[in-house]
Amino acid sequence: MDSADSAPRRLSVDRSSLAHRLRYALGHPERIAPHLRRGARDLWLRARHRDHVAYYRAVMASDTARSPEAAVGSRDHRRWLALGKLQFDYLRDHGLAPGHRMLDIGCGNLRAGWRFIDYLDPGGYYGIDISPDILIGAKETLSRNGLQAKLPHLTLTHDLTFDFLPTGHFDVVHAHSVFSHSPLPVIGECLANVGRILAPGGFFDFTFDRTEGREHQVLREDFYYRAETLTALAAEHGLAARLMDDWERLPHGQSKIRVTAPSPEGER
Repeated sequence: MDSADSAPRRLSVDRSSLAHRLRYALGHPERIAPHLRRGARDLWLRARHRDHVAYYRAVMASDTARSPEAAVGSRDHRRWLALGKLQFDYLRDHGLAPGHRMLDIGCGNLRAGWRFIDYLDPGGYYGIDISPDILIGAKETLSRNGLQAKLPHLTLTHDLTFDFLPTGHFDVVHAHSVFSHSPLPVIGECLANVGRILAPGGFFDFTFDRTEGREHQVLREDFYYRAETLTALAAEHGLAARLMDDWERLPHGQSKIRVTAPSPEGER
């Protein structure tokens, strides 16, 4: 789910605490039953899928069966369009160019992806996702928008090692609302491998649910991290990372970090 539809950031809140859950339930009684149903479903799925990626693939299958747009965190089609435009406009204004080659991690049903595909030169877009169900939705979005001639790649993956992708190929790597649903080992796997596939001068932008308090998770679906934890993890893998302050001012519930690989030795 995408926290973009949520209220303004409350960075000190521990959403896993009993006190917060009780206050939230008292303030939103209409959401108690749906939350309990979701919790019961997630317990059942976790019992069947011990690996986090397999578990979250099952979550996406369940959510996509009801609505592909809701599965990527949009409460209605208008919001789906608005959030896709927000992602596209920001990336276009912060370095994305038509001639770039872009990898979109967790591309979903192309909420922003169809705009990237339309903007980039043919063959410039490569989208990956762990969910075969949502990739069917992506194909439908592609067809609905008449973008077949742009020849985008849409590929199922089971991890973030990028072992099937070429070295130094992508000018831009993008992951929106992926790390907000990922435990730290999954994020570490991505950061350990993304530097290999970045082209010289390339960058990797990702969003995450930020906290300035205790790091925590809710239902093993939503994970809250301090920015320093993720920038330090990037540094462990030789990557420079910084919080994108201007993104914080946009109407979106998550924060954004940009990661860059150091230039080759001796290059100015």
